Amino acid sequence: MKIYKIIAYVYLVFVLFFIYDAYVAYTNNENYWLKLALAAMALFMFIFRIRSINKLPQNKQ
Repeated sequence: MKIYKIIAYVYLVFVLFFIYDAYVAYTNNENYWLKLALAAMALFMFIFRIRSINKLPQNKQ
């Protein structure tokens, strides 16, 4: 059960990485929209994973 929570927080690491990478691309006048979209998707996956972990029947005991 703990592995699912760890994997959820790995998505937050990806969010931070993609935001940093987008900032570097922005300062170098490169295309950064795809990196921001990937960061938003990783944030969505984090929220989705946390909500699904909380809805599991094992956690309601």
